[in-house]
Amino acid sequence: MERPVEHRDFDSQRAFDKALANAIAQSGPGRPDAPAIHLARFETPLGSLLAGVTGAKLAVLEFTGPARLGEQVQRFGDRLKMTVTAGTAALIEQLGHELDGYFSGSLRCFTVALAPAGTEFQRVAWRVLQKIPHGQTLSDGDQARQIGRPRAVRAVAQANGANPISIVVPCHRVIGSDGTLTGYGGGLWRKRWLLAHESALPADSI
Repeated sequence: MERPVEHRDFDSQRAFDKALANAIAQSGPGRPDAPAIHLARFETPLGSLLAGVTGAKLAVLEFTGPARLGEQVQRFGDRLKMTVTAGTAALIEQLGHELDGYFSGSLRCFTVALAPAGTEFQRVAWRVLQKIPHGQTLSDGDQARQIGRPRAVRAVAQANGANPISIVVPCHRVIGSDGTLTGYGGGLWRKRWLLAHESALPADSI
């Protein structure tokens, strides 16, 4: 499946590093006592993924590009109350290996430790996402029922939309109760690709 023509990615790792340095400089200094969130980029068949690691846990994994990076860096600092920095962490190397395995088809379950920031309701909804088996889907209505809130379908959808860790916390596996594809922060074209990749079906059949 081809990317939409409006999608733009970084030309190289060097271009990303430069853009990240500029974005961090423009975001301003964090509080001296604030914990650091280390950002790194991973190339994938669907474009660049921006990972944010704090301590030894993954806090953020989002698709990124030149037009989005500045807003993402600012948002991470504001919402997570952390000092954004470019750097390396042991978990980043582990995540890189696991993403390579996922996209090559050799890995079905991620083992990286997670620390998504959200409300208690959101975290409950995200835990349901992590239980959806590779290659399967769950309706938003069933997800609401699993958390004991059968009428909270809209709230569940909003929680999924706020999921800060794409792919590893697989919100792309949630579909509408009528079987149609629901929205996805990374774009429906990516959602179709991911579901096809996991089910080994042609992307145009989903």
